[in-house]
Amino acid sequence: MRVADVMTKNVHVVNPDDTVAAVARHMADNDIGFLPVGDHDRLVGMITDRDIVVRCVADGRDANTRVSDVMTTDVKYCFDDEELSDVAHNMGDQQVRRLPVVNRAKRLVGVVSLADAARSDPSVAGVGLQGVTEPGGAHK
Repeated sequence: MRVADVMTKNVHVVNPDDTVAAVARHMADNDIGFLPVGDHDRLVGMITDRDIVVRCVADGRDANTRVSDVMTTDVKYCFDDEELSDVAHNMGDQQVRRLPVVNRAKRLVGVVSLADAARSDPSVAGVGLQGVTEPGGAHK
């Protein structure tokens, strides 16, 4: 099964100049914990609810902090035509639960999560989840 078969296609994108408060409100209103950050037509980062807590609130920054100051700039992504099992395995290795999905022209076309994988094949998601639950990762 390909990533394109299970990914979420309706992707919300925020701007690096948006405030953390605006992004947090957008996340709350739309029940989203992960948002790609785009500058014009380029994917320049991603921000999670955890980024807001760890890199903004825990550091004593205020709600007017810009997304660019707390986002993850080392963007991991996958291609829409990749096999879901390969991507889930890589997600475990990279200890991430969600990835932006791009086409071969590197245009954002969706987001895939381990939950998406679980809905189609629980054993595939289990491989990724096993790696994600290991101690460590970007916020340690």
